[in-house]
Amino acid sequence: MIDFDAVTELAVEAGHAIMEVYNRSGDIDFETKGDESPLTEADLAANDVITKKLVSMTPDIPIVSEEGNLGDPTKSPFCWLVDPLDGTKEFIKKNGMFTVNIALMRRRGARWSPVFGVVHAPATRTTWSGGTTTPSRRDGPDGNGLIMVSPSSKDEPTRLVASGTHRGAKDEEFADAVGRHELIRMGSSLKACVVAEGKADLYPRFGPTSCWDIAAAHSVVMAAGGAVVGPDGSRRMPLTEFFVGPRKTILAPHELLIDVIIPRRNLGKPTNFYKFGLRKGQALALVNAASSLWVEDLSLI
Repeated sequence: MIDFDAVTELAVEAGHAIMEVYNRSGDIDFETKGDESPLTEADLAANDVITKKLVSMTPDIPIVSEEGNLGDPTKSPFCWLVDPLDGTKEFIKKNGMFTVNIALMRRRGARWSPVFGVVHAPATRTTWSGGTTTPSRRDGPDGNGLIMVSPSSKDEPTRLVASGTHRGAKDEEFADAVGRHELIRMGSSLKACVVAEGKADLYPRFGPTSCWDIAAAHSVVMAAGGAVVGPDGSRRMPLTEFFVGPRKTILAPHELLIDVIIPRRNLGKPTNFYKFGLRKGQALALVNAASSLWVEDLSLI
């Protein structure tokens, strides 16, 4: 049996390696990878800490990391999915909005579902964790305890999570469709975690994201009573082609929504949400359902 407490401690340990680089004086040096994303010493240091410990803990479980792979996930029912430093751009800016993401995935055919996930924010020393057999919790300097999604009331604006550094036209259009709303600015997987702990209602994502960016937070949100769905309200997500294909990395250039249990009165006019594929019945019915990742081409209606 895997010791998920030890996995959580491992995320914190990787955070220490990241902060050693973060706390140095001066600018943070970085290289640019083939996909135009930055790579720092901290990415590699955290990846080294995580992979060595996971190999020691679970030698038979492959590891798929943004910074390199160990083993073949197509030949195993389980796989670790790791982003050793999610939000490297935020890390370089030294704004504190970056995380360590570790998720254990289970495969059934072509479908991969999160079993457990931990998201650790080294700058604030805060950790979120949860999974199919583990309730979601938040642990940090300001307190420890279980968390649950918590929808806003009908008289309150919808709390909409947005990137801390950029917003596109689709983000603005979606916000207009939601109606009266409050923007909560966050970076990296922190955006999903504030939904899981009940401080936000929705986190819409437009544009590319990698499977290791969302898997750990997906598990936390799911265990907290929320849902991660595609643009049509389906739980089938185009995030796992990596596991069944030859490509080294997989992006999901499609929209997704991290959602809490939203009363119908908070969803705005149906016509607005049909435009985004967020059918009320689907979105509500799938909340709290078993969460999973799927290879499927989704597009906006």
